[in-house]
Amino acid sequence: QSIASADMDLNQLEAFLTAQTKKQGGITAEQAAVIAKFWKNHKARIRESLISQSRWENTLRNLNWRVDLKTQSRHMDQINTPVAIVEMELGKHGQAASMSFLAVMSAKLNCIIRCLAEIKHQCHGLMSQTH
Repeated sequence: QSIASADMDLNQLEAFLTAQTKKQGGITAEQAAVIAKFWKNHKARIRESLISQSRWENTLRNLNWRVDLKTQSRHMDQINTPVAIVEMELGKHGQAASMSFLAVMSAKLNCIIRCLAEIKHQCHGLMSQTH
């Protein structure tokens, strides 16, 4: 579990297993060799399995977007205004996906872009604090 959680490379794996063999009540050298071989052969599958198990909600499988112009409206001032159409394919791993559509006028789109920029800025701030 520790090996998978840390997503260990081969050097980290070797150091970890060596420490485990030296621990009182730890593993034997033969067990360490088997674990190392198993990890080398199945690392990608183990990682993908852990990721799929950690998802509780739908995930975004595909995203398409385009910008259309409104050609009809109850209000004359809305004619020929750009509208962003977002198509999202959502689904859980191993299940059929569903499509969701979202139409966003330019003012709301600008607000969304500002919010996403703020989220990106905060994520970069958090990442720099941890390094």
